[in-house]
Amino acid sequence: MESLTSRMQAVQSPIIPVVGELIKNSPGTISLGQGVVSYNPPAEAIEFLAKFLAEPDNNLYKSVEGIPPLLTALAGKLQDFNGIEINQENCIVVTAGSNMGFMNAILAIASPGDEIILNTPYYFNHEMAIAMAGCHPVLVATDENYQLRQDAIAQAITPKTRAVVTISPNNPTGVVYSEAALRQVNQICGDRNIYHISDEAYEYFTYNGIKHISPGSFGNNSEYTISLYSLSKAYGFASWRIGYMVIPKHLLVAVKKVQDTILICPPVISQYAALGALQAKEEYLQSHIGAIAQVRKLVLDSLNRLQGLCSIIPADGAFYFFLKVHTQMDAFELVKRLIQEYKVAVIPGTTFGIDDGCYLRVAYGALQKETAKEGIERLVQGLETIVRS
Repeated sequence: MESLTSRMQAVQSPIIPVVGELIKNSPGTISLGQGVVSYNPPAEAIEFLAKFLAEPDNNLYKSVEGIPPLLTALAGKLQDFNGIEINQENCIVVTAGSNMGFMNAILAIASPGDEIILNTPYYFNHEMAIAMAGCHPVLVATDENYQLRQDAIAQAITPKTRAVVTISPNNPTGVVYSEAALRQVNQICGDRNIYHISDEAYEYFTYNGIKHISPGSFGNNSEYTISLYSLSKAYGFASWRIGYMVIPKHLLVAVKKVQDTILICPPVISQYAALGALQAKEEYLQSHIGAIAQVRKLVLDSLNRLQGLCSIIPADGAFYFFLKVHTQMDAFELVKRLIQEYKVAVIPGTTFGIDDGCYLRVAYGALQKETAKEGIERLVQGLETIVRS
């Protein structure tokens, strides 16, 4: 039976449940681990559930790619916020979260043995999806500030390469890639006849006047650009499992095959909630992201006390910092000690493909200011004591 399970044995176990079990066994732990927000969906999302319930046939299967009203609303959002026009060359597919969008994309464009370029540190579910599909992740290191190295990406392309993946704002580092860098990567992909998969789940979470850039807005690239989006973060929708992808029209048949097999159609009740969320006033996002920006400053001010013990890149996006801890200690062992001895949880950098040092991802989106202050104080105290001991 071993040969029947070998492919899945090669896939890393997701770290969030592992850390979750450690937290469960250490009551009172403050989690700076999972990447979620603390606030609830807008009232408009809840109000639209009544519209779903009012139509008896909503209990039946609906269109594989999403209900028409939501597709129309998303097309408007993409035009207004991302600068992406939906036309004859591209289309929208609603998914059960952007993780599913990524899997849809990999299965649609690649065959077993093909290569997908990931910039490290990578998002662990991307690496897992590539492995599950029987493909090979090709890892390209970012620079000392976690920014893209376009020349290294170009050099990593081989005849087996099918796509380059970028995430901006980034998980796990929180950095935002410049328009120039994203344009160069997008151009490399176009010139080499491969896809550019742009994961933009944190598109609204930018700080210090930094603006989000969508590669799909660059001219004449609809044939090879795949853009992934999520409502999980910005609208407090994590468990509703609604995201969407913008894909070249020529991939629609393949993507629908994947989605129909795995899902049949995105959850229709969640699609109605998403339609309602998109009606929310601009103040909804502004106020909540403004509150996260205040928590971010508090966290950064506290982490700066660790200068000398840690290297900290003050990233301008998402709700993460990625710390390099100056120790020979194993990252997961450090995480366990922080939970067990200081009741604060973070995620080890090894799960993001970084094993040449001790790195930690600190997530601050899920906490109110006072809880965040207590959690980050525990982290600082724990690192000062453990690393110096």
